[in-house]
Amino acid sequence: MMHIVLIGLGAGTTAALLFASGASGSTAAMLLVLLAPLPIMIVTLGWSHWAGLIASATAAACLAVVGVAFLAAFLFGVGLPAWWLGYLALLTRPGATPNAPEWYPVGRLVLWAAGINAFIVGATLLSFGTDLAGLQSAVRESGLEEAVGQQLENPDDAGRLIDMMVRFLPGVAAASMTLTTVFNLWLAGRIVKTSGRLQRPWPRLPDMQLTLFAPAVLGAAVAGSFLPDLIGVSASALAASLMVAHVLLGLAVIHASTLGLSGRGFILGSVYASVLIFSWPIRWPLLLIGLIGITDTMFDLRGLIARRRGPPAAPV
Repeated sequence: MMHIVLIGLGAGTTAALLFASGASGSTAAMLLVLLAPLPIMIVTLGWSHWAGLIASATAAACLAVVGVAFLAAFLFGVGLPAWWLGYLALLTRPGATPNAPEWYPVGRLVLWAAGINAFIVGATLLSFGTDLAGLQSAVRESGLEEAVGQQLENPDDAGRLIDMMVRFLPGVAAASMTLTTVFNLWLAGRIVKTSGRLQRPWPRLPDMQLTLFAPAVLGAAVAGSFLPDLIGVSASALAASLMVAHVLLGLAVIHASTLGLSGRGFILGSVYASVLIFSWPIRWPLLLIGLIGITDTMFDLRGLIARRRGPPAAPV
């Protein structure tokens, strides 16, 4: 037990340093902030969820010296979500056959990541009330409008730009946070697997599945995004984070469906190239991939493709 405490203390101190580095405001420091959940996920997956919980508490205690705001931001935005996802990843139940347990599905981990980050963004927004116009006015009066205006040819456009940022940035933030969380969990799993301490077998990511309610919640969130004020903005954050989950599922479908094809490398390369080239400001490749993920969840697209192909040919 003592070695788990020591490992948790070390991981928590590392996570606190990574998170606190963001105070410098530099680009490199912000990249380090994105990796703040990684030490907690590593010790949770590699040692136990107790080590991850100790790491979260240690990091929060270190950041409490800086200020209560730092403590709360880390604990609820980084520490506890990282511990919880690591804890879920190690859950298991008896399988259909003896000595073959069923581990917590990867798709549900992705949904948890999407839901947690949407909740964080939504709760942050609603802490300012429900009046979107009031929040936009407060942001403009904070001095940001003047700073933005200095970077524009027409300073009068700064106010409109800030209003658009307040309206659309929460969705971008939720989507980015979800993708970062999933990446950190994947990276933590690879590191722990390389060390030989990963308790669960490495999952086949192309087999990832989402539950049937995921497209329904996504549709409800998209509809809710048309509601007025910050309620609608919060719903758009949920829609964006869930869309990331379906995009990841769509990529899994593409990987699984192209297995055995002679042009698989070209197809995958074209898909990822289109994402990199056309994702901003035109987002249609991501939308198409997300629709593939939605279709697979609702109609078992991978199963339909497999049945049309038939069984693989026997070797000659």
